[in-house]
Amino acid sequence: MRLSHGVVLYGGTKIEFSFCHVNRKTLEIAVHPNQSVMVKAPLGIEPAEVQRRVARRARWIIKQRNYFRQFEPRTPARCYVGGETHLYLGKRYRLKIKKGRRDEIKLVRGYFKIQVKGRISSDKIKSLLDAWYTEKAVNKFKDSFDRCLANFKKISLKNPRMQIKRLKKRWGSLSEKGTLTINSDLIRAPQECIDYVVTHELCHLKHKDHSTKFYKLLGKTMPDWEKRKHKLELTLV
Repeated sequence: MRLSHGVVLYGGTKIEFSFCHVNRKTLEIAVHPNQSVMVKAPLGIEPAEVQRRVARRARWIIKQRNYFRQFEPRTPARCYVGGETHLYLGKRYRLKIKKGRRDEIKLVRGYFKIQVKGRISSDKIKSLLDAWYTEKAVNKFKDSFDRCLANFKKISLKNPRMQIKRLKKRWGSLSEKGTLTINSDLIRAPQECIDYVVTHELCHLKHKDHSTKFYKLLGKTMPDWEKRKHKLELTLV
């Protein structure tokens, strides 16, 4: 997928955006939590038309950016040192680090108790914690996938499959072949937020874009999806 770039002005605000051409009927504009703007345009649409469409949505884009900007201080850079707090399923746990005979992480009474074999360093703690998160994500996300898929029994969803990967800008995505990819970082969010992301992507198996029909299905399957989405943004953005 080849990315191109553009810029529009709205008053005194410059809006930079990336766009690509994909096999779809409608143009989609997405504002990500890091405030980047991504546009997916139908094949054959000219860059000038993409720019005009973005300009028409400039006010909405700025509104979305301002919305995400209010959460920026909530997630300072992690240092992976003793006493620092980290999230797991929406709850904060403090790191307690010591040397030991083997590398090990246990969750005990509000603490990540981390035992390190050899020299203790921030990189080593990060590596151990990332591996622990990934291991937990495999089971938790599989349970969520099975639970959420059961809510679509009346709809014929063709062989959905799930995989877990680290994604830079999204909590989840759906490939053209129908594979759901869930961001491994989502393991830090509350379970209800994980279920929201999985349900959101399952709805895309029926409706590829964010059309009225898509949101109607999402609302029918998960009536409180907006509340869950907001909680996810408050927790992790």
